Amino acid sequence: MFINGALYAAAIPIVFDLIQDLGVDFGEDAVPVPGYGPEQGVGTKYQVAAFAGGCFWCMEAPFDKLGDGVIATLSGYTGGATENPTYREVSAGTTGHAETVQVVYDPTLVSYEQLLDAYWHSIDPTTLDRQFVDSGTQYRTAIYYYNEEQKRLAETSRDDLAAANTFRAPIVTEITEASTFYPAEKYHQDYYKKKAMKYSFYRSLSEHQLGLNYL
Repeated sequence: MFINGALYAAAIPIVFDLIQDLGVDFGEDAVPVPGYGPEQGVGTKYQVAAFAGGCFWCMEAPFDKLGDGVIATLSGYTGGATENPTYREVSAGTTGHAETVQVVYDPTLVSYEQLLDAYWHSIDPTTLDRQFVDSGTQYRTAIYYYNEEQKRLAETSRDDLAAANTFRAPIVTEITEASTFYPAEKYHQDYYKKKAMKYSFYRSLSEHQLGLNYL
């Protein structure tokens, strides 16, 4: 009886996590986090960039690793028409949104080119509407630019990669003007820190497949 009780107690948080991973959030975990705007220095001291690279759980860490110049990374949704989408809605593939990470950065400490380099090294840009173990338009790769300079730099970096024949197939990553970014629910923010073991396993599947399309 004691063993059964202990197993039951141990299983509860695991089941709870699985339910949340499917988009059924509870309490404050279900509430979108606040975004960054002029009040936080965006547009004056800081700039923003946005990158879609499959599941956003895997896209915060590559930018956070760039150091103090990255002020924040926010998982969220953009590129579609549905206002204030939820994770479940986006996961259904009917909103037009892509899972995206918005990067708030200090351009005096980290350049947009460095963000682009981190991005290209974290995705497979040759697969359409798919990244590794995830498929659907919500997992497409895209660079969302906020000004003409970002657009120019993004297009140049893409063209340079294509010219270098880095990949076995053509690059299909979109480069599109940024639209409204909707921060995701609290549960999905900093997932790689809060759920380190699950993230490491999930990431290992992606990293294995990442090398398959490199020459």
